[in-house]
This record gives sequence, C-alpha cells and structure tokens, in this order.
Amino acid sequence: MGIRKPAISTAVAAALIGSLGVPIVASTASAKDGATTVREDFDGDGYQDVAVAAPGAKIGGHTAAGYITISYGSAHGIDPQRTTVITQDTPGVPGDSRDNSVFGYAMVSRDLDGDGLTDLAVVTRDYRPEENANGSVIVLWGRKTGITGQDAVRIAAPANAQVGDDLTAGDFDGDGHTDLFMRNGEDYDYHDVLYGPFKRDGAPAREQQVQVYSTDNSINSTATGDFNGDGIEDLATFYVYENHAEGGKLWLGTKSGLSTVPQRLNSASSTAVADFDQDGYADLATRIFPGGDTEGTEEDPGTVKIYYGSASGPSQTRTQTVTQNTAGVPGAHEKGDQFGGRLNAGDANGDGYPDLAVGVPGEAIGSKAKAGAVVLLKGGKDGLTGKGAQAFHQDTAGVPGAAESGDVFGGSVRLLDATGDGKADLIAGAPGENLGTVVNGGAVWLLRGSASGLTASQSVAENPGDIGAPAPKALFGENLSGDNGPGTVIP
Repeated sequence: MGIRKPAISTAVAAALIGSLGVPIVASTASAKDGATTVREDFDGDGYQDVAVAAPGAKIGGHTAAGYITISYGSAHGIDPQRTTVITQDTPGVPGDSRDNSVFGYAMVSRDLDGDGLTDLAVVTRDYRPEENANGSVIVLWGRKTGITGQDAVRIAAPANAQVGDDLTAGDFDGDGHTDLFMRNGEDYDYHDVLYGPFKRDGAPAREQQVQVYSTDNSINSTATGDFNGDGIEDLATFYVYENHAEGGKLWLGTKSGLSTVPQRLNSASSTAVADFDQDGYADLATRIFPGGDTEGTEEDPGTVKIYYGSASGPSQTRTQTVTQNTAGVPGAHEKGDQFGGRLNAGDANGDGYPDLAVGVPGEAIGSKAKAGAVVLLKGGKDGLTGKGAQAFHQDTAGVPGAAESGDVFGGSVRLLDATGDGKADLIAGAPGENLGTVVNGGAVWLLRGSASGLTASQSVAENPGDIGAPAPKALFGENLSGDNGPGTVIP
C-alpha cells in the first residue's frame, strides 16, 4: 500500500501506491446558499448520480493514465448496468491517455453552462509538449441521455501553464452561475477565477486573477459556502509550507466577484460545508492538523473541528471539536485512525438538518490495520454532536465484503440522494480493496439513508470487475465527485 508525497509539478500532497497511507490531500468542499450540498444529476432524471475516479489505472498500456465512471442513481441505488466508463481515449474527450496523466486527479460537479444539468470538470495531469504545459481541466457536459465524451472541451489555458490545481466551484458574484477557481498559469502567486456561465467551447464569461499566496506556501485544501449569509458564496483556502500548516484565508464573495483582501483562518486539512444548525449561515467542518506538521498526519488519531457561520464568516468563538472520544461517537481515539481524513455533508435522515460523513480510513477493525470505517455525525438545532452517531465498515452486518488490512474504507466519502427518497445515501470508497489476486483494485459502496440515519440494509458495492473496467492498481474510489478530493495516485 503507499505513502503520500507531492504530486507531479505541484506541492499539493498526493497519495502513492504502496501502503496507501491515507490523505493529507488537497480538498474541496462546497455548500450553495449556506444550506446543503450541491445536487449532482448529470442526466436530469431527479436521481443524484456519482462520478468515481480510478486514477491509478493502466489504459492502453499507459501506467496511471486513469479513468472515471459515472454511476446513475435510481430507486434501487447505483447499478453496474447503468455505469459509464470514460478515459481520455473515449471519443470526443480532448487529449489521449498517457503515462502518469491520472485522468480523475480531481473532479468538480456543478452546472457550468446554466442548462439545468450537472456537468463534470475533470483534472488530468497530462503534459502537452506542444504548449510546454502541464495539466488540463476537461469539461464533460451533462445530457439527458447521460455523460459521454461528446463535445467535451478543455478549458483554455496559456502556454507554459500549470493548470487545474486547487480546482473549486462556487458562485462568487451571486449571479446564479457557477464559477471556477483554479491555478491557470505559470505563476504560483496567482490563481484564476473563471466566471460562468461557460460557453460550450469552454470559454468563461469573464476572468479575475487573485493573488492567493503571501509567502512560499501552497494550497492544501479549499472550501466554498455562504459563510456570512449575504447570499453570495465565499472561498476559503488553506496552506502548507515545507510540511507545516500555514493557516488559511477567507475570500468573501461580492457582487463584483471575490474580494482581494482576505481574512485570516486557522489551518485545515480536509473540509466539508453545510448549514448544520440551519441558521442561514454555512458552517465549515475541518480536520485539523496535528501539531501543524503534515508529515505526522498518518499517525494522527484525527480531530474534526466545526466553525459555525456568522455575519462575519466562520466564527472563531462558536466552534465545536469532535473526536472518537466525544460522547456518543463510536470507536476510540487511537493513533493512526485519521478521523476526518475525508469529510462530506448531506441530510441522511431527512430531518432538514445536514449530517457529516467522517472518513476514518486508518481505523483498525479488530486486528486488521487500516481496514477503515465511516462515522456519521448528525446535525440539529445545536449543530453537530456525537448524539446518535453511527459507524460502518466492511464487517458491519449487511455491508458487502469483509474488512481487510489496507482496504482504507472511508478513503473517500459522499452523501447524496441516489435513491430519490429525500434522504442522502452514503457513497464510500475503499481504494485499497484487493479484488481476489488484483492488488489495490478498489471499490465503492452505497449505504442508504433512512429516518434513523444510514442503514446497511440493501447496501450494494461496485468495483472495476463489475463494470468491465481495468482493475490492477486502479485505486477505484480514490476520488468521488463532490467529495473533498483529490487524493491522487502517482505510481
């Protein structure tokens, strides 16, 4: 299984195959209008869908070329028969599969062109020698018949550019159209905000440069939400430098776009955003760094801290800290658990308050090290607490499969309503899952939402073998659209 180290041409932490030491990874989280996570419906049928990345897969003989899949929701959940596989060799997709291009390095799902269907922006680390550029953001357009490569487009970038790092979506000028924040040039000091709506040739309505760095540091994670309740989404960026956390910045959204004078935030690793107490302000859930040292995170038990929104943004006084020692939270605060390694928000019990899925990818199940688990923390009028919290892993009755060392179940998490019953279901990835003799093939699970929270009843699993996709070292489930990825594999 493996360690995590900087990815190709970027200081963003990324996973390598081997021990699958679990993420400190660049992450994105988003909540529209301070209320809930963004709907993800690529074909517009009313059921939410999920995109899954297998960034380590070999495609056409190319190592770590990567692929993504689109699994469409239905009353029965996700189904291998309704799952589409897309690579850079798929007709219509710009470029082609190459060694270490890791198609699916990161994914963002939002309606980019304003047609009412969710689109998928996919980051690939492909090197384009003709432009001396590294990385692309490729948009796959939502369609009533489902996503294909048809009319897919690469968002324009200048020559000599590093493109796609820190990709984040939000509506930063409050005009109702999705905007994209990302690195889109050669200069590390500046990132671009590409304002929507996007044309079908990938052109934004307008652009803005933001000086994101004040010292020699790099963005480790991002989050968007209406933290101050003014109806416009804001952007939070968090930083690392030489393996140390370097705090964060809050860039308020305004009618003219992102402000250029940020507010100071505390450091964070993974993030999730939702209005957990339904007071009209988006709240920011984070995993905090252990002692500020990113190299120590694999051994970290993990601590989740929630900053509740206020008229001035994420509050520094109204906060909440949750660990596996918090009353009601299953498990124990143990070295290496990485509680909060991945975070995502959604309303699993349909009570109107978003809940928080907490990945615990380093959790030992019995004697099985790093088998992994997911904990659900429930929202309410007092915010998130340990009351009624639930835990699931592969040895939970009703969950397909069996817990094994190195599976890292909970290495990715997503709460969305794939079954259309008004309750968010959990999609959980285990990128280290071995499939027979196939090492690190990976798999994802769907656990249904219910009035009491998540349930293992009628849960299903999907892996590359089920859909006829490449499996060896694919790390299927390493990233999910709409979760707080990427946690990309560069062999």
